[in-house]
Amino acid sequence: MNVQLGLDKPGEVFTNLDIITGKIVLQLRNPVTVQSVIVKLEGESRTRLLTPTGGNRRDKPRPELEIHKILYKTKQVYPPTERQSNSFYGGLGAGQHEWPFSFKIPFNNACTANYNANTNIALAGLRLEVARQPTRHIKQTLPPNLTEFPGEAEIRYFVKVTVARPEFFQQNARAFAPFSFLPIEPPRKSPGHAEAFARRTFQFSPSSKGAGWKKGLESITSSSPQEIPQIQVDARLPNPAILTCNEDIPLRILVTRLNKFAENIFLQSLQIELSGYTQVRAHEIGRKESSSWVVMSMSNMGIPIGSASDAVGTEVPLNREYWDQRPLPNTVAPSFETCNITRTYELEVRVGLSCGSAKDHKPQTIILPLRLPVTIYSGIAPPKALLDAMQESSPDSRGTAIRRRSAPGRENPNAAASTAKPEAGQPAAPPYDDAPPSYEDAIAQDLPPVDGPRRDYAPPPIPEGQSGFPEEKGG
Repeated sequence: MNVQLGLDKPGEVFTNLDIITGKIVLQLRNPVTVQSVIVKLEGESRTRLLTPTGGNRRDKPRPELEIHKILYKTKQVYPPTERQSNSFYGGLGAGQHEWPFSFKIPFNNACTANYNANTNIALAGLRLEVARQPTRHIKQTLPPNLTEFPGEAEIRYFVKVTVARPEFFQQNARAFAPFSFLPIEPPRKSPGHAEAFARRTFQFSPSSKGAGWKKGLESITSSSPQEIPQIQVDARLPNPAILTCNEDIPLRILVTRLNKFAENIFLQSLQIELSGYTQVRAHEIGRKESSSWVVMSMSNMGIPIGSASDAVGTEVPLNREYWDQRPLPNTVAPSFETCNITRTYELEVRVGLSCGSAKDHKPQTIILPLRLPVTIYSGIAPPKALLDAMQESSPDSRGTAIRRRSAPGRENPNAAASTAKPEAGQPAAPPYDDAPPSYEDAIAQDLPPVDGPRRDYAPPPIPEGQSGFPEEKGG
């Protein structure tokens, strides 16, 4: 017996409301008895952390495993609907048998309704690990794939088929096909003129004056404090600070003279880096992982900024060509929060400046780091029909997905970016009861797939030897 599962579009990045289709092919050398052929659309958010050992060296760390079935839909393709029963055993003749399938991807996760102890078993090397039932759930938009931390924090999506045999001693046949998923982004507000910004001020030291400056103690003591060069550097983004997958960063960098001085300011280096922070939770254990992507980096530039004749308070913008046409890498996932994994981002701009004349051989150079918390959107806009339906409804009837509302009793770390620090987290709320479909999922049943630009998303490939979850039995 050989079963294969193929997707009609195996390399496509899917999103909410998409219909994922494919075909199951079962090849038999001899006639066999089959109880059922079931195909499943699944998504899992899985974390695994080691417990702290404390001060006792004899205590060995033990793994804590937390698994959430964030997406779980099933269809029985064999036997046909009119012949389905608990006691049905059908005979399939030798040869090739084919069954098509299709699933519509919903908006929200549904892990609270899909807990199954049989699927919470994993193999780690030669050891069998069993995950405890999770007690913390958040109803949110389905998160994107996450494969940066294999074995520790992973989110994967796949379609799986199980050919069930009625005999206890005969092994069921299985096959699966993974796919990439990128969620629809929340609605955006109309652009305004407000900006989120990070700001640093700096005063050059009088001792840093190079060959073009007057030397000697007399020249230093005769200078007033206002004549020592003082500058201000701003990194600004439209407020709320939102970046979009595969798009350029809408960044402005401004350099301002805070007092009157005769020397020139030079741009010596510039680096823009995106930092991602992944909060991993496995029951009572937590860990924070960091990732980074260098968007651009330039050094030894020596480019003058403005001129010495500029009035005090003059804002000189840096040339956007330095970071234009440098979109976010396709390995960057949008910001998200799910039951046991949260991803947030921060944009760091490092501006290297020097002060002096063009003849200075050793001007003082300083690097000013500017950090802005940002939220990353997928760039896949929600359908207009969905937004219109939401506007016509009362606020209380709207669902949780498109607004990214967290579970009761928790703050939302994906709120609009600002420079203020978030409030301390509150205790997690009790798990949700089995809930009906969200407002978005309910009205989305009649909506077609998103008709708009799609984004390229290529999470790191699954390392060799990693199975991607579906090899485990009982699910």
